[in-house]
Amino acid sequence: MEFLTVSDEVVPAIYSLNIKERFPGVDAIFGCGDLPAYYLEFIVTMLARPCFYIDGNHNDVEYTEGGEELHAPRGCVKLEGRSTCHAGLLIAGLGGCLRYNQEPGAQYTEAQMMGRLWALAPRLLLNKLRYGRYVDVMLTHAPPLGIHNGPDRPHRGFEAFLRLMDWFAPRYLIHGHIHRSYGFSSVAETRYKQTMVLNTAGYRLLAIGPSIDARPAPRDRH
Repeated sequence: MEFLTVSDEVVPAIYSLNIKERFPGVDAIFGCGDLPAYYLEFIVTMLARPCFYIDGNHNDVEYTEGGEELHAPRGCVKLEGRSTCHAGLLIAGLGGCLRYNQEPGAQYTEAQMMGRLWALAPRLLLNKLRYGRYVDVMLTHAPPLGIHNGPDRPHRGFEAFLRLMDWFAPRYLIHGHIHRSYGFSSVAETRYKQTMVLNTAGYRLLAIGPSIDARPAPRDRH
């Protein structure tokens, strides 16, 4: 399966009438935050594939041509604090970044993000009972602490995401927030224990092999 992952930047190669020719084999889209609703709606409409997304730390309101306020992309599935199964792939999400000011938006203290992780944990435990694993792909906006972090507090990662990888071992943790074009870390792929951490600021194509078992885990009949 092939996935288009997007975050933080409106990329001309994607926001183009040629998007179907450029990305013909995409099975789904993952949005990791700080993207305008119109952009995700365009991708979903043009590719006719599902989109799973989380919040960034900037929550800008858009307006339709009729003057209606648009707070979320239409036709997309929000995975904030949730888990879902798509084509056998277990996906979950926790958006937002480390709190660095009092402006509105999805900003959290370390303790608040750990609380959000604890709230998500029962869903991941149910995945383990049903499928034999907790989660395959974790979508976040901010990175884990010490991995792909920027030089300032707004772009520091969460220790809670290190604990998430320790406890639930996703195959991938995909984040945004760290703009490589701003001169932040040029490293975009880092292995942490059983998890590959990927920075998708801008976009990337991710191929996930067929080793994931789409069937529920067998129940003990004894």
